[in-house]
Amino acid sequence: MKTFLSAATLALSLSVSSLAVAEPIKIGLITTLSGGGAGLGVDTRDGFMLAIKEAGNKDITVITEDDAQKPELAVQIADKMIQSDQVDILTGIVWSNLLMAVAPSANAQGKFYVSTNAAPAALAGAKCNPLYFNAAYQNDNLHEAMGEYANKDYKKIFIMAPNYPAGKDSLTGFKRYYKGELAAEVYTKVGQTDYAAEIAQIRASGADAVFAFLPGGMGISFMKQYAQSGVKTPIMGPGFSFSQDVLPAIGDAALGVKASGQWVKDLDNEANKKFVPAFQKEYGRLPSLYAVQAYDAAQLILSAASKASVKDAKAFGEAMKAADIQSPRGKFKFNTNLHPIQDIYVTEVVKEDGVLTNKTVSKIFTDHGDAYAKDCKM
Repeated sequence: MKTFLSAATLALSLSVSSLAVAEPIKIGLITTLSGGGAGLGVDTRDGFMLAIKEAGNKDITVITEDDAQKPELAVQIADKMIQSDQVDILTGIVWSNLLMAVAPSANAQGKFYVSTNAAPAALAGAKCNPLYFNAAYQNDNLHEAMGEYANKDYKKIFIMAPNYPAGKDSLTGFKRYYKGELAAEVYTKVGQTDYAAEIAQIRASGADAVFAFLPGGMGISFMKQYAQSGVKTPIMGPGFSFSQDVLPAIGDAALGVKASGQWVKDLDNEANKKFVPAFQKEYGRLPSLYAVQAYDAAQLILSAASKASVKDAKAFGEAMKAADIQSPRGKFKFNTNLHPIQDIYVTEVVKEDGVLTNKTVSKIFTDHGDAYAKDCKM
């Protein structure tokens, strides 16, 4: 009798497990596919879809829409995806102001949000949520790394970022670790394309270096104008300002620039050795930081889906929190606030076989978390 019950229990367990694996899941991927930030969104979409394709899971449906970098449009799309398309999970938003408009509302409606990039401080601390996971970093992290790196060579730095949540987080993160003097702290308009005034400020500031967080088209415009200005003050920034998707447009003006990132294409691990050529084969270009983050976001969802039903929020959340994936960045685990703990590197822009890319210079942080986890009371 005991043997029979054990066998029946095992059969039931296997049946439930199989149902979890085969359960249809709808994912709503909202990202920026038009305008100055389109390169970031395209890499986000492509990295995410590569992981879905490699998994071969036919029960996963991904619905993709363009937010055009507009918060009000992102909200409209998210509402439609939740109410009409009945998605189980939302993901893909690049910009923190858009994420703040979408993620808390989605969580309040019982939907998971898995961030592929945006990581505002507000959602890492007191407003953390068991349905909100970040597969990228916390906004401050890469800037903290450059603040630490800058201490080695520079005494007076001009810092600059766009005036939105991620921009404010970036300079907060840089200042948390940088011990020298600030020549100036400047916030530019989001989407700005003319940096003549800021470059004039840099020229007159007496700074011995510039730290600039200007992702997407903003960074392209700034770096081109900076090179033309003749100002020789060295530039540094986080990896997003000099990621693979923008380097071709910036051109040789980016050569030698130091940046920071939790992933570099030359990292020596098996997952990365598979990912980089797989992305190149699929899309005909090198992947960026945005592509890797989205690839891992998809891996986390796929891993959780193989172990638990998305309808069981607690079980699915625990499965995702286990982070049972092989990341191209190497070590990856979640902090108590469901943001990554990971290594962060200093990189340098170089030219390899005529192609601008980043190479690893050194590791700046090992197993680095964020400053806000202590305020998360989940």
